[in-house]
Amino acid sequence: MRRHASTLAIVVALGLVLAGLTVAASAQSKPDLMEVSIDNFSFGPTELTVMAGATVTWTNRDDIPHTVVSTDKVFKSKVLDTDEKFSFTFITPGTYHYFCSIHPKMTGRVVVR
Repeated sequence: MRRHASTLAIVVALGLVLAGLTVAASAQSKPDLMEVSIDNFSFGPTELTVMAGATVTWTNRDDIPHTVVSTDKVFKSKVLDTDEKFSFTFITPGTYHYFCSIHPKMTGRVVVR
């Protein structure tokens, strides 16, 4: 009986360890979620470095409309009013420059590794 209880304890402990490893592996396999704020006629941060597969979300915190448009035409948002969001998932490594088509002096960059 004592041997059965200790074997059961080992099996339970092993199960908990394996469950923890599964959760950790699952958390690592999810792509990064990154955010850029649009406020006071600027993107913040102006440069963001992410891993391939990451999704970047821009949120307009300004009280006037803005857009998010890549210079190489890879992505383009609609006109974003206050508190509206635009997201894009970066699959291919590289450097992506973008700007606001309404206010072209507003620029930013996403570096994908």
